[in-house]
Order: sequence, then structure tokens, then C-alpha cells
Amino acid sequence: MRPVIGITTYAQEATWGVWRLPAALVPLDYVDAVERAGGRPVLVPPSEDGVDETLDALDGVVFSGGADVDPALYGAEAHPETDTPQARRDAAELALLAAALERDLPTLAICRGFQLLNVARGGDLVQHLPETVGHQEHRRVPGQFAEHPVEVREGTRLAAIVGARGKVTSHHHQGVGRLGDGLVESAWAADGTLEGIEDTSRRFVLGVQWHPEMGEDQALFETLVDEARAYRASRTRA
Repeated sequence: MRPVIGITTYAQEATWGVWRLPAALVPLDYVDAVERAGGRPVLVPPSEDGVDETLDALDGVVFSGGADVDPALYGAEAHPETDTPQARRDAAELALLAAALERDLPTLAICRGFQLLNVARGGDLVQHLPETVGHQEHRRVPGQFAEHPVEVREGTRLAAIVGARGKVTSHHHQGVGRLGDGLVESAWAADGTLEGIEDTSRRFVLGVQWHPEMGEDQALFETLVDEARAYRASRTRA
């Protein structure tokens, strides 16, 4: 039986056919990446109810990208460039993340998820990177992914998976500021922007600022699925 991998969803208005309605959705690339890695993807809509029931059904989880995390969650005023807060998604994903970490559930946090992981551990965010790094290379054109190099710290779990350096695919204007408790820095862009974090005290908790589902980083999903398979086996033995 394939490991079941939850993927958190966006919660916002969407258009399809003749309809324009509030929706819970996620880009299909996440689903395809999990399936290619040998997992069974399941979409997890944002809800604070039934977190334990949800995690009982999962062997691993992907925290997907999307809108900016509410600055109030890390004690900051909103920057003019920061997205309108999505209270439902923020609250639901923080609850899901806390419970997943408590269970030592294999977790891959991507872009927004990477930032959420840092906030959940008491860190904060840089709300508009161009003011800090002086360029738009992380999000050159709205709606289009950008490529840029990253350097990965030797000896980290991330380096063991993706290697020491390479190009990544990203689309973001925020970044990690103060690092959250228990997290280890594992990768950086050339301008010093933090691109990878991990929790070495857990089975598999890894966050990347880029979008591996859009680039050539299938190994991240393959490792997540491998860890999820081991997690499932450990639950079966128990």
C-alpha cells in the first residue's frame, strides 16, 4: 500500500468554466510530484476541526505555497506589499503543523509552508525582500517562476538529498528573518536569503523556500515518501 501524503490546500476564490466561487485547491504539480515519488496524495482543506482524525489517516504531509502568513502571528505590523491575511488557512495550518510535529510525522514545507514552519517555531519573516536585498530576483514577474542558484550546507539532510548546489525554481517576495527555535539553516541564495531549514531532532522535517514541485527536485518528494513509508511501518508494528 502506498504511503498517504496530505497536501495542504489554498482557500480562496477561484474560477473554472462558468463558475467563480470560494474553493479549496492546490496546483496539480504537487499531486503529480507525490504520485511520481510513489505516494498517494490526499488534499487537506484548511480546518481546525478534526486535526487528529486527519493525521491518523496520513503517513506524511506537504505544507504547500500560497498567500503570505499573517504578520500578526509573529508580532509585526503588515507591510503594504503583504497579502491580505487568510485567518482560516493560517489557523488551520498552524494547528495541523503543531500536531504533525508532535507525532514526528514526516513533513516537507514549501515556500509559504517553509515560512509557516519558521513562524510556528517562534521565528519571524522579512515581509518584502526587495527592500532588504535590493532586487526582484526571487519573484521577477508576478505569476511566473524564477530560477536562481542556491548553496546547500554540507552535512545537512538537505545536502544529502539535493547535493551541495544547484538552481531552484521560486516565486516569493518574503523570507525568513529570525530563525525559529530548534531549526537549522541548510541553504542560501547568493544574496544571503535563507532557502532551507530543517529540524534535526525529528524523523524528517525539512523546509525549502523554493518550489521543488516545479523544478528538478523530485528527490525531495521521494525522500518524503520513503520516510512516510517507514513511519507507516512503525505505526503498524506498534
